[in-house]
Amino acid sequence: MNYIKHLNGVYIQFSKDNRLNPTHISLYIALFQLWNYNRFPAEFHISREEIMKLSKIGSTATYHKCIKELNHWKYIIYKPSHNPFKGSKVKLFNFESSYNEDINLNNSLNEQALISNININKHNININKPIYKKEILNFFKKKNWPKSEAEKFFNHYESVGWKKSNHQIENWQAAAESWMLKLEEFKVKSRKKSKTNENDLPLDHFQDNLHTNQNKNYDEPL
Repeated sequence: MNYIKHLNGVYIQFSKDNRLNPTHISLYIALFQLWNYNRFPAEFHISREEIMKLSKIGSTATYHKCIKELNHWKYIIYKPSHNPFKGSKVKLFNFESSYNEDINLNNSLNEQALISNININKHNININKPIYKKEILNFFKKKNWPKSEAEKFFNHYESVGWKKSNHQIENWQAAAESWMLKLEEFKVKSRKKSKTNENDLPLDHFQDNLHTNQNKNYDEPL
């Protein structure tokens, strides 16, 4: 299952299907997110409350209407459960070009678009961006790295659109490894420094030619 190819494929279908409104798309993306978290099983259980929260749907009637329409239009297969202790089941179709099953999206759609015909520029696609901050916190915790560094890492790259040297980050885990290695290098340099000026500013991850490591007194005349 290719995350990017699937989303590109389904977005093509969205753009061609005039029956859809933003609520349908929001609901589908919420279902896709759970499908992703469950590692793309053939089908999986869902909770109405959880899906409504993820998709920002406030009305139960709207939720039922949209999920039934997505099922009718063959974006998903929805198997409702009338047992309050047992969630409904959902199956999502794979919209990759390698998907072998025939998916007919009714009369308003011309034909299934093939993702293989799309020219994907990897430099413009954030292939492995963390979706939630929790992913980064868990990764740093697993590595026994400080939580504070996880916070700094997330806040920095979130603020720059997950880019490094004007290129989209394709693997945030590798970027995190580099982040911690750079931190260790700064610590080693700091320990080796025999004479430390008390007015020096502390080293950080983003020191460059626009920064100074001296606290200047601007009250003194030039």
